Amino acid sequence: MVDRGLEMEAVHFTTPFCNCDKCSVNAMAEKFDIPIHHIFSGQDFLDLLVDPPHGYGSQMNICIDCRILMLRKARELGEKMGADFYVTGEVLGQRPFSQRMRAMRLIEREAGLEGKILRPLSAKLLPATDVEKEGAVDRESLYAIKGRRRLPQMELAEELGVYDYPCPSGGCLLTDPQFARRLRDYLENEGKPVLEEMVFLRIGRHFRVDGARVIVGRNEGENNRLQSLADVRGIPRMSVSGHMGPVTVLMGGVNKEVIGRSAAITVRYSDAPRDILVDVEYHDGALRALKAVAVSDEELDSMRI
Repeated sequence: MVDRGLEMEAVHFTTPFCNCDKCSVNAMAEKFDIPIHHIFSGQDFLDLLVDPPHGYGSQMNICIDCRILMLRKARELGEKMGADFYVTGEVLGQRPFSQRMRAMRLIEREAGLEGKILRPLSAKLLPATDVEKEGAVDRESLYAIKGRRRLPQMELAEELGVYDYPCPSGGCLLTDPQFARRLRDYLENEGKPVLEEMVFLRIGRHFRVDGARVIVGRNEGENNRLQSLADVRGIPRMSVSGHMGPVTVLMGGVNKEVIGRSAAITVRYSDAPRDILVDVEYHDGALRALKAVAVSDEELDSMRI
Protein backbone atom coordinates (compact mmCIF):
# COMPACT_ATOMS: atom_id res chain seq x y z
CA MET A 1 0.00 0.00 0.00
CA VAL A 2 2.87 2.35 0.77
CA ASP A 3 4.49 1.49 -2.57
CA ARG A 4 1.23 2.53 -4.24
CA GLY A 5 1.60 6.04 -2.84
CA LEU A 6 -0.95 5.77 -0.04
CA GLU A 7 -0.46 7.30 3.40
CA MET A 8 -0.66 4.43 5.90
CA GLU A 9 -0.55 4.07 9.68
CA ALA A 10 -0.28 0.70 11.45
CA VAL A 11 -2.23 -0.59 14.42
CA HIS A 12 -0.82 -3.41 16.57
CA PHE A 13 -3.32 -5.26 18.76
CA THR A 14 -2.55 -7.50 21.73
CA THR A 15 -4.64 -9.45 24.25
CA PRO A 16 -3.68 -11.17 27.54
CA PHE A 17 -3.03 -14.33 25.50
CA CYS A 18 -0.68 -13.06 22.80
CA ASN A 19 2.83 -14.39 22.25
CA CYS A 20 3.67 -11.35 20.12
CA ASP A 21 6.94 -9.44 20.17
CA LYS A 22 6.20 -5.73 20.42
CA CYS A 23 9.85 -4.89 19.78
CA SER A 24 9.88 -6.58 16.37
CA VAL A 25 6.67 -4.77 15.43
CA ASN A 26 8.22 -1.42 16.35
CA ALA A 27 11.38 -2.24 14.41
CA MET A 28 9.35 -3.08 11.31
CA ALA A 29 7.36 0.16 11.54
CA GLU A 30 10.60 2.13 11.92
CA LYS A 31 12.21 0.36 8.95
CA PHE A 32 9.35 1.29 6.64
CA ASP A 33 8.74 4.70 8.26
CA ILE A 34 5.13 3.93 9.19
CA PRO A 35 3.57 5.43 12.35
CA ILE A 36 2.32 2.67 14.65
CA HIS A 37 -0.39 2.60 17.32
CA HIS A 38 -0.49 -0.09 20.03
CA ILE A 39 -3.89 -1.15 21.39
CA PHE A 40 -4.32 -3.63 24.24
CA SER A 41 -7.64 -5.45 24.57
CA GLY A 42 -7.78 -6.42 28.24
CA GLN A 43 -10.89 -6.82 30.39
CA ASP A 44 -13.16 -6.10 27.41
CA PHE A 45 -11.63 -9.12 25.67
CA LEU A 46 -11.97 -11.29 28.79
CA ASP A 47 -15.65 -10.37 29.09
CA LEU A 48 -16.18 -11.66 25.55
CA LEU A 49 -14.30 -14.85 26.35
CA VAL A 50 -16.89 -16.02 28.90
CA ASP A 51 -19.71 -16.32 26.34
CA PRO A 52 -18.54 -15.30 22.85
CA PRO A 53 -21.50 -14.42 20.58
CA HIS A 54 -19.94 -16.32 17.66
CA GLY A 55 -18.58 -19.24 19.64
CA TYR A 56 -15.18 -20.86 20.03
CA GLY A 57 -12.83 -22.32 17.46
CA SER A 58 -11.02 -25.63 17.91
CA GLN A 59 -10.03 -24.72 21.49
CA MET A 60 -10.87 -21.56 23.50
CA ASN A 61 -10.09 -19.18 20.64
CA ILE A 62 -12.80 -16.64 19.84
CA CYS A 63 -11.30 -15.53 16.54
CA ILE A 64 -14.46 -14.04 15.02
CA ASP A 65 -15.36 -11.96 18.07
CA CYS A 66 -11.69 -11.02 18.50
CA ARG A 67 -11.56 -9.70 14.92
CA ILE A 68 -14.78 -7.75 15.41
CA LEU A 69 -13.42 -6.16 18.59
CA MET A 70 -10.11 -5.26 16.93
CA LEU A 71 -11.77 -3.72 13.90
CA ARG A 72 -14.22 -1.73 16.03
CA LYS A 73 -11.26 -0.28 17.89
CA ALA A 74 -9.47 0.37 14.61
CA ARG A 75 -12.57 2.17 13.34
CA GLU A 76 -12.67 4.37 16.47
CA LEU A 77 -9.02 5.28 15.94
CA GLY A 78 -9.53 5.74 12.21
CA GLU A 79 -12.44 8.12 12.71
CA LYS A 80 -10.25 10.33 14.90
CA MET A 81 -7.47 10.25 12.29
CA GLY A 82 -9.74 10.74 9.29
CA ALA A 83 -8.88 7.35 7.76
CA ASP A 84 -10.65 6.49 4.49
CA PHE A 85 -10.27 2.71 4.62
CA TYR A 86 -8.67 -0.17 6.52
CA VAL A 87 -6.18 -2.81 5.36
CA THR A 88 -5.54 -6.25 6.85
CA GLY A 89 -3.17 -9.06 5.89
CA GLU A 90 -5.89 -11.72 5.96
CA VAL A 91 -5.82 -14.50 3.38
CA LEU A 92 -9.01 -16.22 2.26
CA GLY A 93 -9.17 -19.77 3.64
CA GLN A 94 -5.98 -19.53 5.71
CA ARG A 95 -7.76 -19.71 9.06
CA PRO A 96 -10.69 -22.14 9.11
CA PHE A 97 -12.69 -20.21 11.70
CA SER A 98 -12.33 -16.51 10.88
CA GLN A 99 -11.00 -16.30 7.32
CA ARG A 100 -13.82 -17.95 5.42
CA MET A 101 -15.80 -15.73 3.06
CA ARG A 102 -18.93 -15.74 5.23
CA ALA A 103 -16.94 -15.03 8.38
CA MET A 104 -15.08 -12.13 6.76
CA ARG A 105 -18.33 -10.54 5.58
CA LEU A 106 -19.88 -11.05 9.04
CA ILE A 107 -16.87 -9.50 10.78
CA GLU A 108 -16.77 -6.35 8.67
CA ARG A 109 -20.56 -5.94 8.96
CA GLU A 110 -20.56 -6.20 12.78
CA ALA A 111 -17.52 -3.94 13.02
CA GLY A 112 -19.40 -1.28 11.05
CA LEU A 113 -16.88 -1.39 8.19
CA GLU A 114 -18.74 -2.94 5.26
CA GLY A 115 -16.88 -2.15 2.06
CA LYS A 116 -14.11 -0.38 4.01
CA ILE A 117 -11.71 -3.29 4.66
CA LEU A 118 -9.20 -3.98 1.91
CA ARG A 119 -7.48 -7.36 2.05
CA PRO A 120 -4.85 -6.93 -0.67
CA LEU A 121 -3.42 -10.46 -0.49
CA SER A 122 -6.78 -11.97 -1.48
CA ALA A 123 -8.53 -8.95 -3.00
CA LYS A 124 -9.14 -10.49 -6.43
CA LEU A 125 -11.06 -13.35 -4.81
CA LEU A 126 -13.27 -11.04 -2.74
CA PRO A 127 -15.99 -8.50 -3.60
CA ALA A 128 -14.59 -5.12 -4.62
CA THR A 129 -14.27 -2.67 -1.73
CA ASP A 130 -15.26 1.01 -1.80
CA VAL A 131 -11.61 2.05 -2.16
CA GLU A 132 -11.25 -0.11 -5.29
CA LYS A 133 -14.52 1.12 -6.76
CA GLU A 134 -13.42 4.71 -6.22
CA GLY A 135 -10.13 4.02 -8.00
CA ALA A 136 -7.82 4.85 -5.09
CA VAL A 137 -6.34 1.35 -5.41
CA ASP A 138 -5.99 -0.55 -8.68
CA ARG A 139 -7.62 -3.94 -8.14
CA GLU A 140 -5.48 -5.50 -10.87
CA SER A 141 -2.31 -4.71 -8.90
CA LEU A 142 -3.53 -6.75 -5.92
CA TYR A 143 -3.33 -10.50 -5.28
CA ALA A 144 -5.44 -13.68 -5.36
CA ILE A 145 -3.73 -15.70 -2.62
CA LYS A 146 -5.83 -18.30 -0.82
CA GLY A 147 -5.50 -21.40 1.35
CA ARG A 148 -3.29 -22.46 4.23
CA ARG A 149 0.05 -22.66 2.41
CA ARG A 150 2.11 -19.56 3.13
CA LEU A 151 4.70 -19.82 0.39
CA PRO A 152 3.22 -16.96 -1.73
CA GLN A 153 3.25 -14.61 1.28
CA MET A 154 6.82 -15.59 2.14
CA GLU A 155 7.93 -14.94 -1.43
CA LEU A 156 6.17 -11.58 -1.42
CA ALA A 157 7.78 -10.68 1.93
CA GLU A 158 11.21 -11.39 0.48
CA GLU A 159 10.39 -9.28 -2.56
CA LEU A 160 9.38 -6.38 -0.29
CA GLY A 161 12.43 -6.78 1.96
CA VAL A 162 10.44 -8.00 4.95
CA TYR A 163 12.45 -10.65 6.78
CA ASP A 164 11.96 -10.43 10.55
CA TYR A 165 8.28 -11.39 10.67
CA PRO A 166 6.71 -13.54 13.41
CA CYS A 167 6.03 -17.24 13.08
CA PRO A 168 2.79 -17.56 11.10
CA SER A 169 1.16 -19.82 13.68
CA GLY A 170 1.06 -20.13 17.46
CA GLY A 171 0.59 -16.43 18.19
CA CYS A 172 -2.44 -16.91 20.46
CA LEU A 173 -2.41 -19.15 23.53
CA LEU A 174 -6.15 -19.74 23.21
CA THR A 175 -5.50 -22.17 20.35
CA ASP A 176 -3.11 -24.27 22.48
CA PRO A 177 -4.90 -27.37 23.86
CA GLN A 178 -3.06 -27.39 27.20
CA PHE A 179 -3.63 -23.68 27.83
CA ALA A 180 -7.27 -24.00 26.73
CA ARG A 181 -7.75 -26.78 29.30
CA ARG A 182 -6.42 -24.49 32.04
CA LEU A 183 -8.70 -21.67 30.96
CA ARG A 184 -11.78 -23.91 30.83
CA ASP A 185 -10.95 -25.12 34.34
CA TYR A 186 -10.60 -21.50 35.49
CA LEU A 187 -14.00 -20.52 34.07
CA GLU A 188 -15.70 -23.59 35.55
CA ASN A 189 -14.23 -23.16 39.03
CA GLU A 190 -13.53 -19.45 39.42
CA GLY A 191 -16.06 -17.76 37.17
CA LYS A 192 -15.50 -14.53 35.28
CA PRO A 193 -11.82 -14.05 34.37
CA VAL A 194 -9.95 -11.20 36.03
CA LEU A 195 -7.20 -9.50 34.04
CA GLU A 196 -4.53 -9.51 36.75
CA GLU A 197 -4.94 -13.27 37.28
CA MET A 198 -4.40 -14.23 33.64
CA VAL A 199 -0.61 -14.04 34.00
CA PHE A 200 -0.75 -17.07 36.32
CA LEU A 201 -2.34 -19.23 33.62
CA ARG A 202 0.81 -18.82 31.53
CA ILE A 203 3.19 -20.12 34.22
CA GLY A 204 4.02 -23.51 35.70
CA ARG A 205 2.21 -26.81 36.23
CA HIS A 206 -1.40 -26.47 37.39
CA PHE A 207 -3.40 -28.61 39.81
CA ARG A 208 -6.90 -28.39 41.28
CA VAL A 209 -6.83 -29.25 44.99
CA ASP A 210 -10.10 -29.21 46.94
CA GLY A 211 -11.32 -26.24 44.87
CA ALA A 212 -8.06 -24.25 45.06
CA ARG A 213 -5.66 -23.79 42.14
CA VAL A 214 -2.07 -24.82 42.89
CA ILE A 215 0.68 -23.65 40.52
CA VAL A 216 4.15 -25.21 40.62
CA GLY A 217 7.14 -23.54 38.93
CA ARG A 218 8.98 -25.57 36.27
CA ASN A 219 12.32 -23.76 36.23
CA GLU A 220 14.27 -20.96 37.88
CA GLY A 221 12.66 -18.26 35.76
CA GLU A 222 9.15 -19.38 36.63
CA ASN A 223 10.07 -19.81 40.30
CA ASN A 224 11.34 -16.23 40.45
CA ARG A 225 8.26 -14.92 38.73
CA LEU A 226 5.82 -16.87 40.91
CA GLN A 227 7.60 -15.76 44.07
CA SER A 228 7.57 -12.13 42.98
CA LEU A 229 3.89 -12.21 42.00
CA ALA A 230 2.91 -13.99 45.20
CA ASP A 231 4.79 -11.56 47.44
CA VAL A 232 3.46 -8.45 45.67
CA ARG A 233 -0.15 -9.68 45.71
CA GLY A 234 -0.15 -11.36 49.11
CA ILE A 235 -0.72 -14.88 47.76
CA PRO A 236 0.45 -17.88 49.85
CA ARG A 237 3.52 -19.71 48.52
CA MET A 238 5.76 -22.56 49.61
CA SER A 239 9.08 -24.23 48.80
CA VAL A 240 11.15 -27.17 50.08
CA SER A 241 13.84 -26.44 52.68
CA GLY A 242 17.37 -27.70 52.04
CA HIS A 243 16.73 -29.09 48.55
CA MET A 244 16.46 -27.67 45.05
CA GLY A 245 12.84 -27.48 44.01
CA PRO A 246 9.93 -25.37 42.84
CA VAL A 247 8.09 -22.38 44.18
CA THR A 248 4.41 -23.26 44.58
CA VAL A 249 1.57 -20.73 44.89
CA LEU A 250 -1.89 -21.45 46.28
CA MET A 251 -4.87 -19.54 44.87
CA GLY A 252 -8.49 -19.69 45.92
CA GLY A 253 -9.96 -21.26 49.04
CA VAL A 254 -6.85 -22.26 50.99
CA ASN A 255 -7.51 -24.60 53.92
CA LYS A 256 -5.55 -27.19 55.90
CA GLU A 257 -6.22 -29.90 53.29
CA VAL A 258 -5.06 -27.66 50.42
CA ILE A 259 -1.88 -26.68 52.27
CA GLY A 260 -0.99 -30.29 53.11
CA ARG A 261 -1.55 -31.66 49.61
CA SER A 262 0.23 -28.68 48.02
CA ALA A 263 3.24 -29.34 50.24
CA ALA A 264 3.25 -32.97 49.06
CA ILE A 265 3.13 -31.81 45.42
CA THR A 266 5.99 -29.39 46.05
CA VAL A 267 8.13 -32.17 47.56
CA ARG A 268 7.31 -34.40 44.57
CA TYR A 269 8.84 -31.89 42.14
CA SER A 270 11.90 -31.16 44.29
CA ASP A 271 15.20 -33.06 44.58
CA ALA A 272 14.24 -34.27 48.06
CA PRO A 273 13.76 -38.02 48.74
CA ARG A 274 10.19 -39.10 47.97
CA ASP A 275 9.67 -41.61 50.78
CA ILE A 276 10.50 -39.57 53.89
CA LEU A 277 9.12 -36.49 55.64
CA VAL A 278 10.67 -33.34 54.16
CA ASP A 279 10.72 -29.79 55.58
CA VAL A 280 8.63 -27.27 53.62
CA GLU A 281 8.51 -23.49 54.18
CA TYR A 282 5.03 -21.93 53.89
CA HIS A 283 4.66 -18.17 53.51
CA ASP A 284 1.24 -16.54 54.00
CA GLY A 285 2.28 -13.24 55.55
CA ALA A 286 4.23 -15.17 58.17
CA LEU A 287 6.71 -18.01 57.77
CA ARG A 288 5.55 -21.45 58.90
CA ALA A 289 7.42 -24.77 58.91
CA LEU A 290 5.63 -27.84 57.55
CA LYS A 291 6.57 -31.45 56.89
CA ALA A 292 5.34 -33.52 53.94
CA VAL A 293 5.99 -36.72 52.00
CA ALA A 294 5.92 -36.54 48.21
CA VAL A 295 2.53 -37.25 46.67
CA SER A 296 2.21 -40.44 44.61
CA ASP A 297 2.14 -40.18 40.83
CA GLU A 298 -1.40 -41.60 40.74
CA GLU A 299 -2.75 -38.97 43.12
CA LEU A 300 -0.78 -36.26 41.31
CA ASP A 301 -2.42 -37.17 38.00
CA SER A 302 -5.87 -37.05 39.58
CA MET A 303 -5.30 -33.39 40.54
CA ARG A 304 -3.56 -32.25 37.37
CA ILE A 305 -5.31 -29.66 35.19
